[in-house]
Amino acid sequence: MSEPTRPLPPPSPLPGGGWAIDSYTSSTDYKIMGLALVPTDRVVPVIVVPGIMGTNLRAKRKPRTDGGVNERNTKVAPGTPVWRPPNGIKEGMSASDQWKGVSAADRQQLFDGPTLEVDDGGAVMLQNAAYGNVLSAAEARARGWGEVHADSYGALLDALEIRLNHTFEPDYKGNGKVPRKHWQDVMACAPAKWGVREFEPLTLAHLNKHALHNFPVYAVGYNWLEDCELSSRRLEQRILEIIAFWTKSKRRCDKVILITHSMGGLVARACAKRIPDKIAGVIHGVMPALGAPAAYRRLACGTESESPDNGPVDNIAASKLAVILGETTEKTTPVLATSPGALELLPNHLYPGPWLHVRVMTGVATPPASSGGHTNVAGHGPTARDCLHLPGGRASNPYDLYRDINSWYRLINPALADPAGKYKKKPGGVEKSIKEAIETAERFHRSLGDYYHPNTYAFYGDDQHKRAYGQVRWLAWQQAGAATAVTAANVGAASFLNHTALGQRRVRLEGKSELLFALEQQDARGDGTVPQQSGTGPRGKVRQVFATQGYDHQGSYKHPDMLMLTLRLVVKIVQEMP
Repeated sequence: MSEPTRPLPPPSPLPGGGWAIDSYTSSTDYKIMGLALVPTDRVVPVIVVPGIMGTNLRAKRKPRTDGGVNERNTKVAPGTPVWRPPNGIKEGMSASDQWKGVSAADRQQLFDGPTLEVDDGGAVMLQNAAYGNVLSAAEARARGWGEVHADSYGALLDALEIRLNHTFEPDYKGNGKVPRKHWQDVMACAPAKWGVREFEPLTLAHLNKHALHNFPVYAVGYNWLEDCELSSRRLEQRILEIIAFWTKSKRRCDKVILITHSMGGLVARACAKRIPDKIAGVIHGVMPALGAPAAYRRLACGTESESPDNGPVDNIAASKLAVILGETTEKTTPVLATSPGALELLPNHLYPGPWLHVRVMTGVATPPASSGGHTNVAGHGPTARDCLHLPGGRASNPYDLYRDINSWYRLINPALADPAGKYKKKPGGVEKSIKEAIETAERFHRSLGDYYHPNTYAFYGDDQHKRAYGQVRWLAWQQAGAATAVTAANVGAASFLNHTALGQRRVRLEGKSELLFALEQQDARGDGTVPQQSGTGPRGKVRQVFATQGYDHQGSYKHPDMLMLTLRLVVKIVQEMP
């Protein structure tokens, strides 16, 4: 009969090779032996790169205040956390109440990109102790887990650490070994759950090669308000540091695997373009490869608080989230208008256009309660007049659309961009800073182009029940007998009067009639944020793209099928390593 054993903490690498295992002396009467699993010396670090707002931020601990540079945050003291998203419903409700009282000026001062840095002091979640060999909280924090939003990425990090490093278990019915339950689930998963008809089956031979490697899991955050190019430099530095750490510990470590979420995909692509030889492969999840019109909506009107696919409970949650992120354009504009990182989520020059439209329903005495209808039957109700389709024609450059701060349908209203007066005394004022941020975003988009690491896989949401903004349409209703006839010319040249708390815009035609424009609801298949038009961006440029369903944007890696797909793709990437 075998001796009873108890699991010991995971070994730590020694600088000169070998492993250190912490244990405690016990009484001679204590007969249970300690068991430690010694990893292989072939190390392939797995790095999770989060999406926008998925990285915790704090005021810089050592801000520069010399040479014309002032990195000191004007709202909080150095080192103070500025952004730590709530974890769970209870924290979310409390955070919503707190952020409701934060003014637009306060938001501008708090979220001042150049004054912030990554905050590694966030919560660390360690949930899965089923195999006894889990990280300590201190080790998880040393690997960057505290840099990212625990509720969004904690379970993913924990699952990857456990499952990638526990491949087989003894076959108690024989003398060999069998894949552990989580790998058996991957082997049995139907490809249809990953949005494909067929996919190479996972075999024992694949797992045998996979098991020859150790996969320490890291998280690398970034300042999502800053240019993705700068963020990619931080990722590059961390990749090189991680490889150097394992190499100095006498391990064979040449490359890493990147697993990205949303905006993190843009950061990782820019990084991979510079150091492709340091990356074994990349897995992109729900990446806005070509940008997302939701970014226009959130800057122009505030964060959406509902979706046509939500039930009452989901809409309550969405409304609470909108308060945290900024439910009105007064609260989003001061943060996003001068932040290149946020602007880099807008539809780029490769996004299929036109995607911004203006429509007026004419010939109706009283507008219906809902503006979602598009009746256009001659003599039987209102007539739809499509007035503008942008970008297109002479205005085919989307960045010219973003730089336009005069048209009523503009992305940015400069009058809302500087409530704290940060740019009041600077040459060119806030308008200059807005245009500089847009130029930075355009430069990043054009430099990145359609580059992908040669060994890349991507999945995106293609769900008709998780609609996102594929197009943005401003819609107004003109009552019968209006003084001014609607034309494309006078609607395009209409003067802006004001906007409502709901983001609607009131305009005047030729100094006479007024129209109230509102945005229509989400219209495209997607994941609630990224539409399929952008999700399909990598198709034809990467190894494979998976059109998947059943999750919302932020929770994509929480879905069991997407976690299994991620595990399967890690194994596939490993097969190409020597």
